[in-house]
Amino acid sequence: MRKIIECFSLELTATQTAQLLSINRNTINRYYTLIRKSIANHQEREAKPFQGVIELDESYFGGKHKGNIGRSTKSKIPVFGILKRNGKVYTQIVPDVSSRTLKAIIKQKVKQGSVLYSDSWKSYDGLVLHGFEHYRINHQFEYVNENNHHINGIESFWSYAKTKLTKYYGIKPSFFYLYLKEIEFRFNNRNTDTSVLIWKIFKNYKKC
Repeated sequence: MRKIIECFSLELTATQTAQLLSINRNTINRYYTLIRKSIANHQEREAKPFQGVIELDESYFGGKHKGNIGRSTKSKIPVFGILKRNGKVYTQIVPDVSSRTLKAIIKQKVKQGSVLYSDSWKSYDGLVLHGFEHYRINHQFEYVNENNHHINGIESFWSYAKTKLTKYYGIKPSFFYLYLKEIEFRFNNRNTDTSVLIWKIFKNYKKC
């Protein structure tokens, strides 16, 4: 199992790992799914509320919009992201990007008094009424304003996530959550030996 985890940590595909270790690919797929489930479980348990300077943004994954206008979710999976500037990120698949949905997550995952940065999407209206300091960037005109307000950190994460996902050909929607949490985990532990950490997470998960 350790060798499989080492291959997973190196981001080898299930096919590459099966060939390298001379193990049936379906068997590797099953182990990879178990590893991803253990990582997702770990990420949810470790997701403590953020405090400080926080960036907020939504992004969309999956098929093309096919003529839909605005923040449509008909052919894409909407994901909301919260990033502590120069720190970790938390992601959550959402049914929509309405004010009610996003504010409920923000109030749960960000401590009051934090400084929030977002784009000008209307769902972020009124965050100051919930105990936050809030600054907005209008991306129609600028990405960093004269006061150095920006959400470059969370946008860099979206780019990182989508680049990681390009090597997988057609992830089933039912498995997307596991891949998303894997990417969140890799980003949050980008300066860590993930092989050792994943082994510990997997062993603890199997004990549950």
